[in-house]
Amino acid sequence: QVQLVEFGGGSVNAGGSLRLSCVASGRTSSIYAMAWYRQGPGKQRELVADITVYNSTKYRDSVKGRFTISQDNAKSTIHLQMNELKPEDTAVYYCSADAHPIDVYWGQGTQVTVSA
Repeated sequence: QVQLVEFGGGSVNAGGSLRLSCVASGRTSSIYAMAWYRQGPGKQRELVADITVYNSTKYRDSVKGRFTISQDNAKSTIHLQMNELKPEDTAVYYCSADAHPIDVYWGQGTQVTVSA
């Protein structure tokens, strides 16, 4: 009973920045963690960053220092600020939400393309 919508993707040159957002609706009070995943061409989906309702965060090594995950006070919206983008960051980025009791929800994905 949670719906997720991502937006903010686009095409940028290497070194550029993008800010992704994900808006959750429905039974948002049940969400205890949200995350950004990505899947590049011919690659498996991988975790980029996650954040809990307590604002603890985790990043994959390749984006540390470049990406920042955050959430609004209401915790119904998360963002992914992506700086110093590299061509290898090109992927479809997906928002996910973990909710009580044991449910996982996914957004539709938003394309990020970084050209060299």
